[in-house]
Amino acid sequence: MNNKFKIAVVGAGASGMVAALTAAGYGAEVTLFEKKDRVGKKILSTGNGKCNLGNLNFSTEQYYCRDKKKLHKMFCVFSVWDSLSFFESIGLMVKNKNDYLYPRSEQASAVLDVLRTELVRRKVHIATETEIVKAVYHKNGKCFELTDFFGKTSCFQKLIIACGSPASLKRGDGLGGYNLAKGFGHKIRQIMPGLVQLRSDECFLKALSGVRVQAGIRLLVNEKEEGCEMGELQFTDYGISGIPVFQFSRIAAYALNEKKNVKVIIDFFPEQEEKCFTVMCRLRYESQMDKSIEEYLTGTSNKKINMVMAKQAGLKPGTKVEEAGWPVIWKLMRQYRAFAMHISGVNPMENAQVCAGGVDFGQVSADLESEIVKGLYFAGEVLDIDGKCGGYNLQWAWTSGYIAGRNAAEGPTGKNPENEKKQEILSKDKERC
Repeated sequence: MNNKFKIAVVGAGASGMVAALTAAGYGAEVTLFEKKDRVGKKILSTGNGKCNLGNLNFSTEQYYCRDKKKLHKMFCVFSVWDSLSFFESIGLMVKNKNDYLYPRSEQASAVLDVLRTELVRRKVHIATETEIVKAVYHKNGKCFELTDFFGKTSCFQKLIIACGSPASLKRGDGLGGYNLAKGFGHKIRQIMPGLVQLRSDECFLKALSGVRVQAGIRLLVNEKEEGCEMGELQFTDYGISGIPVFQFSRIAAYALNEKKNVKVIIDFFPEQEEKCFTVMCRLRYESQMDKSIEEYLTGTSNKKINMVMAKQAGLKPGTKVEEAGWPVIWKLMRQYRAFAMHISGVNPMENAQVCAGGVDFGQVSADLESEIVKGLYFAGEVLDIDGKCGGYNLQWAWTSGYIAGRNAAEGPTGKNPENEKKQEILSKDKERC
């Protein structure tokens, strides 16, 4: 085998496996190092075990990143359509559910299985239970010397760090990639939990625990709106959860870390225009004046929410609507459109689906090569880029893994024998930038 480069990929998660496969496809000799006993374990828990591997409704606005222009260029190199083509070319059947992409079997294990099979087919050397604790670049020898936990060393011409993050791991795990990057002089932007639950100190939470409801939710930081989402909101005994909460939880995490005031405003009637809501409330008031507050609120929202609303308004459930009067009833109903909740914290990294922060994106090129050490590349969540729910984080893993693997092995003008043989398998034209 005529290899141009010996490449080490540290971290066998989603981005690391794709980086290894891509580099091997370009003719490099690749060794994939993994701390755990098996590769790709995190993939098995993604998408609630179904693995939402991408989204056809793609936009860089779904990502938190300090350089959207550079990020956009990367997704032009390897888009969601390229991900589809790649996975189908290695044997995975993919299905589209309202633009969300899943393996047809809806089993995350299918995604991992095809990746593992392809690693074997492309002759990638896999070293599991091998934690790389030190990496040094020797300028004279033009090689990276890696040292594992047991003191064994090995040398490579190129190095790709794809160690992932501490998200969803036990406390203290997942920091290896940052430590390696710091050893090369890279700046690490403060890491925070992302896609995680928010905590609150409000006294009504125990009464609402377990309630799920469709709602609009706005995030306010020092009274300024920093995010707005809509979807299923879940109340817990400690705070709130659900996809709309996850989408801006990283903003809340950074704001709280900076000791800023954070709260959310919940709208329990997000589907109704303000004028229609006002008319509805007035008509209900006029037609149900003989009913109690509890009876009047029946059917407006979850019963637990109704009881909390009445209590917050200082009304007893048995009070007659007519006795309360329209001004009081209107004030009660207005709470459903702007229910404020103070946010006191976020759940820890162990509960997070992704990690915000990481290796400074400004210190790598559009080829994901280090601006400090040539021949050093980064891929995946170890970088300071994170996406919202919906397959966007895995798309970043596939894209960054491909770019790092390709450029480490051959450079942007190299030819990939695997791609030359691949036939067009998508009937829909790809949108190119």
